[in-house]
Amino acid sequence: MPTSLINPDPIPLGSDFRVGRLGFGCWRLVGGSQYHYRELLETALGLGMNLVDTADVYGLDWGGTSFGEAEDNLGRVLAEAPGLRDRMVLATKGGITPPTPYNSGSPAITAACEASLGRLGVDVIDLYQIHRPDLFTHPAELAEALVALRDQGKIREVGVSNFTPRQHEALAAHLPFPIASSQPEYSAACLGALRDGTLDLCMRDGVVPLAWSPLAGGRLADGTEVRPELVAALDRLAEHHATSRSALAIAFVLAHPSRPVALLGTQNPQRLADAAQAAAISLDRADVYSIIEASEGVPLP
Repeated sequence: MPTSLINPDPIPLGSDFRVGRLGFGCWRLVGGSQYHYRELLETALGLGMNLVDTADVYGLDWGGTSFGEAEDNLGRVLAEAPGLRDRMVLATKGGITPPTPYNSGSPAITAACEASLGRLGVDVIDLYQIHRPDLFTHPAELAEALVALRDQGKIREVGVSNFTPRQHEALAAHLPFPIASSQPEYSAACLGALRDGTLDLCMRDGVVPLAWSPLAGGRLADGTEVRPELVAALDRLAEHHATSRSALAIAFVLAHPSRPVALLGTQNPQRLADAAQAAAISLDRADVYSIIEASEGVPLP
């Protein structure tokens, strides 16, 4: 029997945390009830999805009405059930400042982090990530702000999101501690992180990849706006492994040796439970390379 490429065991993140191979993303934690938000969070934590990822800008889409709404909603759940805070690794992001796209200047990042702490109702953020690179802030200035926030006990670990490998390295060069995470888009339909060096950098430096949109925004689940050959390949493998197309697509993300955490944004508790099956699927090289060939539409050389 071929050895599975997926190791389902939790992985270290930074110096103090261990996180499950699946995480709960709060991008869509808007437009619902507090009861529903708590049900989702308790379901995710019960399934071992202890990394809970949000951002200050979440709330401006998916039916949200305001900047910070997802953090506010999560904060209300934590206030109602404070014991949940101890069961999670709490991650949030800052640096997107509508209507200006990005601002990672020291005053802006400091203010953004402190505002997130207030909305979440917590004393410390376990993983604070820069949501997107600000092309007009020197990485030394950003690093200075992150060091100060860490020294003040407001954040524990630092990560980046949607950074190129060179942007990641430029920030890392000015930090006295390692970057703990990198959050790229990565799925069977979006292989950029596989090809552009992002996952290679993670393996080199021991950085945890947090893969956002592992189902390509749901397109891999419903089979729309993706290559028909990719849908067919996923369906063939899903049937062979007696699982769903969605679980198989998530398993593809988990199979990379950088050991990504797949961030799941579904607002359906049953879909969270179904997705949890992904870590138990046994994929081999023939499986994952067939997915890559179907996704890219050309045979590998």
